[in-house]
Amino acid sequence: MSPQFEHKRRQHFIKKDFQARFIIKFCLLVLAGVVISTLLVYLFTHGTLTSSFKHSRLVIRTTAEAILPAVLYTNLITLGLISLASIGITLFVSHKIAGPMYRMEEDMKVIARGNLKKKIRFRRDDQMTPLAESVNAMTASLNEKLKRLKAGVRQLSEDAKGLPVPGDVVSRIEAMENLIDEEFEIQDDEG
Repeated sequence: MSPQFEHKRRQHFIKKDFQARFIIKFCLLVLAGVVISTLLVYLFTHGTLTSSFKHSRLVIRTTAEAILPAVLYTNLITLGLISLASIGITLFVSHKIAGPMYRMEEDMKVIARGNLKKKIRFRRDDQMTPLAESVNAMTASLNEKLKRLKAGVRQLSEDAKGLPVPGDVVSRIEAMENLIDEEFEIQDDEG
């Protein structure tokens, strides 16, 4: 990857289904934490009594019943704030995953169509850079093997032209060479 390559993404939802599921799961995890903490507070305070004054009267009840409304309100407010923060954070984190995945998929389609010149590049801090480097190494290896195959077919074609070989054999060898040229974009040694 070239160090000068920097690409800023402008779109926040790249793989909407993946990112939405990621955010929903994270928010459900936060909700589960709120419910569990509320239940634990309720269970741990259920066996104790609390006295308070309500409308100038002394009221005695279980601590769980006395603090339950305050705990519920506090947890709902906390859930709302943490959910908003979680959406922002998970959107950012999932974007760092979904963006490179999308680019990788698009670049792999180009390579699958036979373009062995294609190099996959990411920003320096993207998590999929090692995978891109592996794919680039694989593509370069395929490119070299295909160049050798093409050179071998070309040499076979030239040799066949100088020998008493039937014309259809020579034309099939030339057709194989043309097929390689049509199906693949091979990286030359110069480029």
